[in-house]
Amino acid sequence: MNIEKLHDAAVRCPHCGHNIHLAIDASQGNQDYQDECPACGSDVHLAIEVDELHDKIIVKIDPDE
Repeated sequence: MNIEKLHDAAVRCPHCGHNIHLAIDASQGNQDYQDECPACGSDVHLAIEVDELHDKIIVKIDPDE
């Protein structure tokens, strides 16, 4: 893992509003996965887009229903 590609992000759980802190490894490129909110235990869908051209990371979180 390239330490320069590791980024922190904070998102809100779409179920309970709890802040979820993520460590994103941008060297892995775009990512799409399910995770669990540590506060309420609900499943959430995370979509991470790495835009190297504009040097930014876009994180989207949705309820996994």
